[in-house]
Parts: sequence; structure tokens; C-alpha cells
Amino acid sequence: MIEVLVVDDDVRVADVNAAYVAKIPGFHVAAKAHSAAEALRLIEDVPVDLVLLDHYLPDETGLAVVRRLRERGHQTDVIMVTAARDVATVQAAMRHGALQYLVKPFSYAGLRAKLDAYATLRRTLDGGGEAEQSEVDRIFGALSATPAPELPKGHSPTTAELVRRALMAAEGPLSAAELADLTRLSRQTAQRYLKLLERTGRVRLSLKYGDTGRPEHRYEWAASG
Repeated sequence: MIEVLVVDDDVRVADVNAAYVAKIPGFHVAAKAHSAAEALRLIEDVPVDLVLLDHYLPDETGLAVVRRLRERGHQTDVIMVTAARDVATVQAAMRHGALQYLVKPFSYAGLRAKLDAYATLRRTLDGGGEAEQSEVDRIFGALSATPAPELPKGHSPTTAELVRRALMAAEGPLSAAELADLTRLSRQTAQRYLKLLERTGRVRLSLKYGDTGRPEHRYEWAASG
């Protein structure tokens, strides 16, 4: 069982994230913290394998927590779970040893993909011994890999990948018609794949209201990878 410390200054968000973690096989919420000081104290007192760490905390930043952990000799793994999107923060998190970075808001499927990849990494590393280049590549690629969603009968992985790439390359949410134009798919096909990916948590749906009063469905890629 992988013991997880959930750190977020918002009590409700921490509760939601902890509930997500509790649903994933192989993971257990060891504790929750709402400040940097509380997180550091709990890591000293409670066995923790992984910290889901918010960056915006009331006393110090999440990055400061990671620095203090390393200074104290703790090798606890860290996944940043935060609304901080600026490249400087992402880069600093990487340099301080955060294994992954999950941007809020995210779905249960988005968090599960990260934790499943982390569990795979743990199993690989627990094997010990020496590693050939192929094994090294697998270790370094474990957390960056995004498992492809299982597609119902009649859906093409190639088309799903085409939709994924178009959404990830877009500067903002797309309508089904806009996606169809970009991918040269029919509007009906684009809509069908968008709905499928939205149901699996890979795509986030938002509504845009125009002059007609009828909302337009717009979609953006929600999962990482």
C-alpha cells in the first residue's frame, strides 16, 4: 500500500483530493495537511511514500516544502497538485525533484492516470539490480506515459489520437465544428469522439453563451500527456 499525504490550504479541496486517492487501488491516505508547517511535521511523524502537494500554502510555498524535505534528508516522492501554471514554477518544481505536476482543476481520471503511472514506477524500481538502456528508458518514461483510453467497438485509436493532438495544440477550447475543420473529420465524428473522451475524463467540457442564448459546447484536453 502506498501511503499518501494530501496537502492543500483549502480544506474542501484536500477532502476531495483525498477521496479521489482513496478510490484508487493500492493507495491509502495517511494524512491531510493545510499548511507547510503541518505537512513537514506530519512527514516526520507519519510514514509517507508520496506527497500530493499544493504550491499556494498560507505560510510557505510548496516548493519551499520540497526544499526543506531534501535538506532534512527525506526522499519522499512529491507530485505537485496546484493551480500554479507559470513555467518558472513548473521548472523549479522539476529541479527540486517533484516527479510530476498536475494542474488544477483536474478530474478523477487525470489524478488516477498520474497515480497509476507512479505505482508502475514504484514496481519497476522495487525490482532493484542493474538496468539496461531499455529498462532505463522505461523508468524515465513511466510517469510521462498517458495510458490510452479503452475505446468502445466502432471507435478508432488513430482517430482518438488525432483528436487528442488537435486539442492539445489548440490555444483554447474548441467546438466540435472547429475540431472537425482542423482534423478534416466530419462534425458528427468529431462530436462522437469528444463526448467519449469527455466521459473518460480526458476532455473537459465548458459552455459558451452567445447572442442566441443557447450555449455552445466547447472542449479542451484535460489529461496530461
